[in-house]
Amino acid sequence: MLLVCDTEVDPDAYGYLPRALRGLLPEHERYHYPTEGGAPSLDGVEAVVVTGSTAGVYEADERPWIGEAKGFVRRLVDREVPTLGVCFGHQLVNDALEGRVEHRGLTSRLVEADLADHPLFAGVSPTLPMVHGDHVVRAGEGMEPIASADYYPLLATRHVDAPVWTTQYHPEFTADLLPRVEGDFDWHGSRDFDDVTCERTVANFLRLAGVR
Repeated sequence: MLLVCDTEVDPDAYGYLPRALRGLLPEHERYHYPTEGGAPSLDGVEAVVVTGSTAGVYEADERPWIGEAKGFVRRLVDREVPTLGVCFGHQLVNDALEGRVEHRGLTSRLVEADLADHPLFAGVSPTLPMVHGDHVVRAGEGMEPIASADYYPLLATRHVDAPVWTTQYHPEFTADLLPRVEGDFDWHGSRDFDDVTCERTVANFLRLAGVR
């Protein structure tokens, strides 16, 4: 069973991103951390996807579920459950493993990235649509970079032992979502998504995780 940990705190306004991510996945169960908190059961769970959010991982004092989610991430790593963290999920995984996340200001544009020769990026173009304000500035323990950009050295990471991968970019962010993102996040620059293939990240993760 595939489990999606949806971390968006304002699903009425911004839930279209997690919904689009879920739309790329096969049959799965959804656990909405901001309303459910605690930790979902791992019984029968083959892999986990942690979505993006308009929350910040450093807001755990105001949002107790974030601390609970960090504990859940550590369980996933300890149990070697295949996991993909996206945007906030990228930050959550690294922060949970003693990394550091800081707010650096909004980036909302196409970015040219340096992608490692890694199966997570098979068929993924280095042209990535980015929409985020927070950065992982220190990788978590056991995490190493597998993608970077000129403004962001830790654009994606992987765990050296556990099957855990994270991306700052949203694999679900295709041209179909651009009108919403433009209105919500002050998109800058090119609207040409012809070279964008970031959604392939999800299928690559599912293959790596052994989920069909």
